[in-house]
Amino acid sequence: MIIRSSLGAKKMVEVPITLFPDGRKAHGPHLKTFRDGWRTLRFFMLYSPRWLYLVPGMGLMLLGSLGFTLALPGYAVLGAKLDAHTLLFSSLFVLMGYQAVLFALLTKVFAISERLLPEDPRVNRFFKVFSLELGLVLGSAGFVMGLALLAVTVVQWWNASFGSLDYPRTMRFVIPGTTLAALGFQTILFSFFTSILGMRRK
Repeated sequence: MIIRSSLGAKKMVEVPITLFPDGRKAHGPHLKTFRDGWRTLRFFMLYSPRWLYLVPGMGLMLLGSLGFTLALPGYAVLGAKLDAHTLLFSSLFVLMGYQAVLFALLTKVFAISERLLPEDPRVNRFFKVFSLELGLVLGSAGFVMGLALLAVTVVQWWNASFGSLDYPRTMRFVIPGTTLAALGFQTILFSFFTSILGMRRK
């Protein structure tokens, strides 16, 4: 009730009461510290997609983008040279972060449509700009760019007569290509799904 009242900007006041033991001794307390505490925390998180999905997702994407920025040119940070392994970690962070951000939006749209959360002007503005077609164009563009980078690696392998490759150099095409292809594909799926969730809003 407190959460719903707060989200609905309702007026809340405190009313002092006095509790007295009822004297029953048939059984012990029915509250379980961990079980009931987890249920309460889970409920709070489900009502806050911003802190459950969006903030961690944005943080992971920022960290992954920083890793790409430093590792692609091969910079050294505090004496540690950033190479292909850093790119792999950065790709993982970007993919996980992007997935979390998409979940934040999907959860928000679903919660509003089911009247679990109040209307959000930012979501309404999003649907004024975003469309299934725009999502498909952006997703397809990312997917094609990723495939193009992967094709460069295949050509390099072909030029080497399908033998050994210079992996530190090759992975600078493979990892960004794989990441872009995955992001593009996720965007395409997200576009279809979010358009279904948004049908009731149009």
